[in-house]
Amino acid sequence: MHNPRFEQVHFQTLRHWRATMEYHQIGGKLLSVMNLLGHKNIQNTIIYTYLVNFEADQYITRGTSSDKGGRALIEAGFEYVWTSPNGVMLFRKPK
Repeated sequence: MHNPRFEQVHFQTLRHWRATMEYHQIGGKLLSVMNLLGHKNIQNTIIYTYLVNFEADQYITRGTSSDKGGRALIEAGFEYVWTSPNGVMLFRKPK
């Protein structure tokens, strides 16, 4: 049986799917997915995670604009997520 949709599946499609599933299964740990994919820049990894939609109530979120505050959040078990255009670093950890 010939399915023309199989011809549309490329290596990059499978890589994207695997990265997205890994991101979801490990609770949204971007750095782990970044290491899995071999990326040097986290911005490249973020491209693979836009399909995952976690419920907002699954995480505790915090933000800070200082390096000291960021270190304290990481030491408290938070994971870095993103830096906003105005310089606020966002962190989260599972409830």
